[in-house]
Amino acid sequence: MGMTRPLRTANSRIAILASAAILLMPLSSVAQTPIERHSNSYTPEQDVQLGQQAAAEVREQMPMLNDERTEEFVERIGERLVREIPGEWEQPVFRYTFDVVNLKEINAFALPGGPMFLHRGMIEAARTEAEVAGVMAHELSHVILRHGTVQATKGQKFQIGAVAGAIIGAIVGGTAGDAIAQGSQFGLGAYFLKYSREYEREADLFGAQLMARAGYDPRQMANMFQTIQREGGNRGPEWLSSHPDPGNRYEAINREAAMLEIDGNAGSGAEFSNVKSRLAQMSPAPTSEQVARAQQSGQRVPTANTGRAGRVEPPSNQWRIYQPGSFLRLSVPANWQQIGGGNTVRYAPEGGFYQAQGGHSNFTHGLELGVIDGDGASLQQATERLLQSFARTNPQLRRQGGYSRANVGGRQGLTTTLTNVSEVTGQREAVNVSTVQLRDGSVLFLIGVAPQNESRTYLNTFSRIRQSIQLADNGR
Repeated sequence: MGMTRPLRTANSRIAILASAAILLMPLSSVAQTPIERHSNSYTPEQDVQLGQQAAAEVREQMPMLNDERTEEFVERIGERLVREIPGEWEQPVFRYTFDVVNLKEINAFALPGGPMFLHRGMIEAARTEAEVAGVMAHELSHVILRHGTVQATKGQKFQIGAVAGAIIGAIVGGTAGDAIAQGSQFGLGAYFLKYSREYEREADLFGAQLMARAGYDPRQMANMFQTIQREGGNRGPEWLSSHPDPGNRYEAINREAAMLEIDGNAGSGAEFSNVKSRLAQMSPAPTSEQVARAQQSGQRVPTANTGRAGRVEPPSNQWRIYQPGSFLRLSVPANWQQIGGGNTVRYAPEGGFYQAQGGHSNFTHGLELGVIDGDGASLQQATERLLQSFARTNPQLRRQGGYSRANVGGRQGLTTTLTNVSEVTGQREAVNVSTVQLRDGSVLFLIGVAPQNESRTYLNTFSRIRQSIQLADNGR
């Protein structure tokens, strides 16, 4: 995926464009607060080495969101900010990447040399794209100013391998603040995650300057930090445990913003609201505590059920009989569970179904069945009305062909296959629709859904389910 590709540094810009940017620099930006360079006994290459090692462990041990649209959103913000790094602070060897972790807490962290991770909870708590950019600009500033290795320089000289392991231990084992209290290796890792108030002040100011050059209002960073403080409740937000308030943070950022001229109007489009709506439709993100308990017990870490966050097992060769209604029995793969009841029932494997906030639900793998009134229409007419109702809520739904006759519980029914773009994964999926008329004129429908690249396996499964149906609807 694009989320792990290295980004261009400012060195890759055409020289004439860089010169033009200098000529067009607003005079008010000269008044920005200067940031001093600190002594550092680590090389930039060592920043990259330990950051990459720790990032690989993060991606292995933490539940990544792995949602392409959300990742592209944060990558575009990150690329915009990286392009505005002043020439004197550029590190050509740094590899800036941006990932989203599927965790509920409002948190974000960046590792030496470039890797940045934002919790899904951070994006959900933000009110504007510029607030997200504010957190990212702050974290990016820690990387650019090399605060992690600068801070470690003041202690003892650490071995790179030990540092990388300690960093992931501090992240996964608890907050950086908790890690400091534990001492031992976790305390070593927190050297690179828990910043002094001096470095927090620098990251606030440098981040505000980056935002203005990238076209974002730096005051939105101050607003986001207020949100973080407010949302943290009595315990205090996790982010502030490793990013302590340097004192009058809100006022200091706004003072810096008053000295800067914003170069453009970034983040004014609809992409942020679209991403927020997308996240709201996913199953809620787990907490860090839930993830830790799952890991300790050997269970699978909860995911967002995006179709890529966790592998969905293929249909089992073993089958199980269900009776969702008095007139109907059917068999489905044994690793599928019944979800719901009444007039609409779904059967899906683990990870193939999600229940989103607000009661909305969807599935990426599995089968839905239900009954609709026939209203005196023929089976084909009733099926057409059913497909039209689906199309109203699924604008990407497309016909692949006409109807075929199908055996549905020993009766002659109709079946057709369509394609759609899944609102869960953003990828193409195959949708198999089968219908059969019941004795009272109503219509039983079955809708099978699977990703396009898995459709052959699932179409065979849907066919077997149709044939397994037993109808006893004489009394309907």
